[in-house]
Amino acid sequence: MALNASTRKARIKTLLKGIETGDPEAASVVNERQYIQHNPLTAEGNVGLAELFKRLAKTAPRVEIVRVFEDGDFVFAHTDYDFNVREIGFEVFRFEGERAVEHWDNLQTRVDDPNPSGHTMIDGPTEVGDLDRTEENRELARSFVEEVLVGRRFDRLERYVDSASYTEHNPSMSDGLPALNRALSADRPVRVYERIHRVLAEGNFVLTVSEGSLDGTHSSFYDLFRFANGKIVEHWDTTEAVPPRSEWKNENGKF
Repeated sequence: MALNASTRKARIKTLLKGIETGDPEAASVVNERQYIQHNPLTAEGNVGLAELFKRLAKTAPRVEIVRVFEDGDFVFAHTDYDFNVREIGFEVFRFEGERAVEHWDNLQTRVDDPNPSGHTMIDGPTEVGDLDRTEENRELARSFVEEVLVGRRFDRLERYVDSASYTEHNPSMSDGLPALNRALSADRPVRVYERIHRVLAEGNFVLTVSEGSLDGTHSSFYDLFRFANGKIVEHWDTTEAVPPRSEWKNENGKF
């Protein structure tokens, strides 16, 4: 019998908090026989997670779960980690029944100073609303990424982004549609979106997982959007370089 969303969310919170204690029991939510690990630097299965937790616990880590969402069999979280190096992350888990069977993540070094508009990488609203608009918002986010970010149709930004109240959490960017347009349409695009892999949604929040390059380096882009009245009003993200194949500890791929 499948767990309800709140129970799945609670189990993922327990799993992530287990990083602080190094308790291998925190990983019991994972089905070791079926678990597919997409972090290229983490070994497969419960043994890999238990070893990772034990190693990280030695650094006296801190884990803050800022936001957590549920979409069908997926639970996805926005996290703030301190493992001697502070990182902001997105964690995505796929469930089958009571157990998590697949995992993806994306981590970026945290920039502590606010961006030019005074926002950090994680502050802002956390509560989910507009559950009846989940599918509408999912399709809007998908179209935005495909048309504007991948297709580079910046002339269509205003179709998707609220020009009056757009709030930006990227550490090097500013609020407002003009600032977003300038950042995306620079003559030398350092951030190139090539393909969208996944779109996860709950209510007014949508997470997209995309592949591309940053300054020529193969990269993974996770973008979290908050919608209101059919427009994007807020954005958080992380970007992570995809490690070379020679460094992978599993063969499942980043995406």
